[in-house]
Amino acid sequence: MGNKIPFPSAVLFDFDGVVVNSFKVHSTAWKEAFEKIFNKKIPDFPTKTHAGKAPILIAEYFCNAVGQVHLAQNLYDLKAELLHKSSQAPELLPGIKEMTSFLKENGIQYGIASNATKQFIKNSIVKLDLNFETYTGVEDYTNPKPHPEAYLKLAEKLEVSREYIKKTWVFEDSITGIKAAKDAGMIPVGILTQQAEKDLIKAGSQIQFQTVKEAFYYLSKLKK
Repeated sequence: MGNKIPFPSAVLFDFDGVVVNSFKVHSTAWKEAFEKIFNKKIPDFPTKTHAGKAPILIAEYFCNAVGQVHLAQNLYDLKAELLHKSSQAPELLPGIKEMTSFLKENGIQYGIASNATKQFIKNSIVKLDLNFETYTGVEDYTNPKPHPEAYLKLAEKLEVSREYIKKTWVFEDSITGIKAAKDAGMIPVGILTQQAEKDLIKAGSQIQFQTVKEAFYYLSKLKK
């Protein structure tokens, strides 16, 4: 890879696909909500077009598939309610605890900016005993990703100065998120949990890792 990019002044994380694999948890909630409202089997999730997008846009997709797009808010609300009540924890992805410990030890600010709901993020942090004190969810933004607002607001919350924005790393697994990080003037770092490396690079990723664990090893070597 080579040392192409600067050591981070701050590190921002997407949540789903970077910190956790929550596909099963979300899928279960979408399936239950869809079947309760429409009494039909839910269509397959459109990963290529909707991965990383705001939940309301996913709700619109599912409702449009059955010609009932006007019920998107109802589906979104019921899915969120079922998700927040769920006792099922998402799967923790490799390297998260090592990375957050490393960042804390080195005085590097970090946090989560996600298109997921804030309550889901909070519940997951508690269930998985994660070391994240600062996080924002889709309710915190007027414009969800791919708009850069999510990352700019998190940087402001972490008090990252303007001069350090261009040295801020953003871990993202979706094209939607990579674009948001790039447009925020930050360094998009691709995590290859669901998209092809070439697609993340095309969207603006400056360096890629299989998981955050490999990124932790990379930063540990840079620090020495």
